[in-house]
Amino acid sequence: MSDAERDLVAALRAELAAVDPARECDRRAEIAGLGSRIHARDTVVARLAVRLGGRADEGGRVAHRTFTLPEVEFSWSRAPEHCRLAWLRGRFLARGSLSLSGGRAHLEFTVPLLDAPVLARRLADVGLPAAWRDRRGLGVVTWKSAESITSFLGRIGASVSLLELEARSVARSLRGDLNRVLNAESANLSRSVEAAGRQLAAIDTLEADGRLAEQPKVVRAVVEARRETPEASLSDIAVRLELHRSAVQRALDRVERLALHDDGGVGLRRGYRPSGAGFGEHTGRSGGGRAAAGRGPVGRGDPPQRLA
Repeated sequence: MSDAERDLVAALRAELAAVDPARECDRRAEIAGLGSRIHARDTVVARLAVRLGGRADEGGRVAHRTFTLPEVEFSWSRAPEHCRLAWLRGRFLARGSLSLSGGRAHLEFTVPLLDAPVLARRLADVGLPAAWRDRRGLGVVTWKSAESITSFLGRIGASVSLLELEARSVARSLRGDLNRVLNAESANLSRSVEAAGRQLAAIDTLEADGRLAEQPKVVRAVVEARRETPEASLSDIAVRLELHRSAVQRALDRVERLALHDDGGVGLRRGYRPSGAGFGEHTGRSGGGRAAAGRGPVGRGDPPQRLA
């Protein structure tokens, strides 16, 4: 995680540890969630253990001491919703961890193996089902859904830190959407620039051999508009000439086809070359074929040719 993400997780844990239950039953439920003995991994949990009447073992730094908390009775099946959430808050502070690395949220509880299915069932009871697995002899209950994680944190008492987490998630989502839009627009612009370059080259070819002047009025108007505004889109040209976009597209396609073929090639797919025609030969305009030979080739119905 980045330093900013670590700071946010620390702030969230501090906010949850600072929750002071107004009801005595919630206070007892939170103690039960923390467990009778808790190893304080950070200062905020150590302070919470002291506030709830825990006694610290001697030696070591406060943030790494083990605390013994009062024994309390807690029945999950008979507990009301607010007591269940207090118990889950204690269990998260004692056994839970949150990771925001790489823009993804991951929350997990690490508990004794036999406790994992029990915790998963209790989370399902409050409408937040989670998966669990065995990891090196310990039970790990996890969420990877950002929606489930934010819902859980909000319900157990996080508010300010949760708003910051959600704001970052929204900002990250907006950046992703913006990047996708920019990439799509960049790709469209590249295609438009490439197409405009082909069209301008085709226009120059037709003008050089005099065929441009032979084209219909609409084609010549589209050609002139393309020359004047090479960067314009087809829609821009259509608006300028008061034509349909499809008419502009057809006119420019015609120009490109004519540049690749002669007039007889209009309507043929690009790159098509009639069988038997050499590179640079144009059917219908060249002097080859029937005109060059003076007669057509021998067909199936022609009489046999007499040799001299």
